Amino acid sequence: MNFWTCILLVFSLAQSTFSVGILYPQQSESREVLSLDGLWKFYLNPNESSEFPTTETEWIQMPVPSSYNDITVNSTIRDHVGWAWYKRTFFAPKHWSTEKQTVFVRFGSVHYTALVWINGKKACEHYGGHLPFQADITHSLLYGGQNLIMVAVNNTLTLTTIPQGTVQHMNNTNKYPPGYTEFQHAFDFFNYAGIHRPVYIYTTPQVYIDDITIITDINGTEGIIKYNIEFQSIEDILTEPQCTVVVFDKNGSKVTSIKGLTGKIHIFNANFWWPYLFSSNPGYRYTLEIHLNYGTGEDIYRLPVGIRKISWNSTTLLINSEPMYLRGFGKHEDSNIRGKGLDYPLMIRDYNLITWLGANAYRTSHYPYAEEILEMADDIGIMIVDESPACTIDYFTDELLEQHKKVMKELVARDKNRPSVIMWSLSNEPRSYKNQSGEYFRELASLMKALDPSRPVTFVTSSSVNEDKAVEYMDVVCVNRYPAWYSDCGHTELIKRQVIHELTQWHQKFDKPVLVTEYGAGSVDGMHMLPSSMWTEDYQVITLKEHFKAFDYLRKQGFLIGEMIWNFADFATPQEFARPGGCKKGLFTRERQPKMAAHITRWRYWTLAQSINNVTLPNDFLFESV
Repeated sequence: MNFWTCILLVFSLAQSTFSVGILYPQQSESREVLSLDGLWKFYLNPNESSEFPTTETEWIQMPVPSSYNDITVNSTIRDHVGWAWYKRTFFAPKHWSTEKQTVFVRFGSVHYTALVWINGKKACEHYGGHLPFQADITHSLLYGGQNLIMVAVNNTLTLTTIPQGTVQHMNNTNKYPPGYTEFQHAFDFFNYAGIHRPVYIYTTPQVYIDDITIITDINGTEGIIKYNIEFQSIEDILTEPQCTVVVFDKNGSKVTSIKGLTGKIHIFNANFWWPYLFSSNPGYRYTLEIHLNYGTGEDIYRLPVGIRKISWNSTTLLINSEPMYLRGFGKHEDSNIRGKGLDYPLMIRDYNLITWLGANAYRTSHYPYAEEILEMADDIGIMIVDESPACTIDYFTDELLEQHKKVMKELVARDKNRPSVIMWSLSNEPRSYKNQSGEYFRELASLMKALDPSRPVTFVTSSSVNEDKAVEYMDVVCVNRYPAWYSDCGHTELIKRQVIHELTQWHQKFDKPVLVTEYGAGSVDGMHMLPSSMWTEDYQVITLKEHFKAFDYLRKQGFLIGEMIWNFADFATPQEFARPGGCKKGLFTRERQPKMAAHITRWRYWTLAQSINNVTLPNDFLFESV
């Protein structure tokens, strides 16, 4: 049994722990998809109860997908912590019943706890935001008539949730009114809540494709796709269904076909998946058209597949045996009014800005992003460091570890087939200087290697090189550091020396490649000062330029694999005196308009692409040097 066969077997065994696959809903000859996006009825429950609201409840309109916090002008809704309710009706076609279709309801993401009822019957519950969940509702529907769906949502966090948080009950009646509570968390972005991503009703035949696992490899110019198809049936079946997999190229022309639920496909002179600006044809994907046949009918599902191979050593990250240098940033799912709700115009705007910058990568800080967003990354060729929601975790208990493992299993189940996902990130800035963190992250890293040996595993540290107890178990050292901002304020002349010294220490101690996952400075849009001062756009630019000098030196040392600015765009944070209306470290404003820093970053990333990949600079490229 060769290496890649072993990996596919590991994937299959790991995925067998899930009762149901989580394939993205897709219309085909055998499947129907009904979107439930639109205006739902919404009710904020002041009694902190998940019980059904009474008939006297005053419901308001609420768009789905969106966060509910910023839609209204009511601060009680904006700042609410606890239960809220959504409801709407939908029509279930009669032929779904006569044709014996299996019917599912699927949520892309609900923050953080979700309880779902169909026609008063509980359908499912899910704990944790940012990841999809679904339920079989075949026997709960009224076919040929209206159906009622109700969702209870709770954004409360505890010390055993991912991420962590606490609710403090303030009992000092001289200072606080009776019943006053305060919600606290360590992460520095606003705790948006609601139904954040699309909601679908979809159907499958009686015997249907439940999950697909893909592993790709290359051998010279040959592309190799190893696949495994899992199926489900609403009734016991006596024989295994027949499976045919047809491969189409990007233009829709048939390449080859193969039979079997498990197999290996060879494509000679294949088009490989390459990152943006690394190839004249980045983000190339084939389509696997999967036909599952049984006596009762056929199920068809089409899966885009990018052929690429990831490898790494103590200094380098490689795709298709070519060394990669990541140039990008951290991001957030965050925008005015919508909060963390998926918004297609915003998504397209962001990717236009990403390619305008000449970036080739970003980190899904600090949680998994929407599937629709990652689909665009696959298509364009943007490399993704796929991060869990475990931001700033502190108390490393066994209960938290089990919840963290559950989240990582769900993340791998969702994103395992995406060529853009080049690395798994277990957490952002955990308290990894604590002794308990070492064993905690050792176990998580072992789990990820069992789930997916084909990608490197990391977490993002903000601890010092001498205090960190968990980085040793990772494949890549990811570091957040802010010289001349959170330390030595105003002293940009120290940046180059400090960055070179610390990153060299990380590599020398752990003998692993190093990725800078956060650095930068805040700037208030339109604020300028000469000489520069903190919070001005001028200071932000100087901070970046001094880091560029350090990175150029470290690239020559051979162990730095990338630089990621914090942040792509300004974003909302909890109210606090240190942040004027949110985090202002963005290259772009929250409205996605460029600051000075965006232009200097564009100069940086395009000149890097030119020197590394010999790309042609854009016609509107303005800067000749810094």
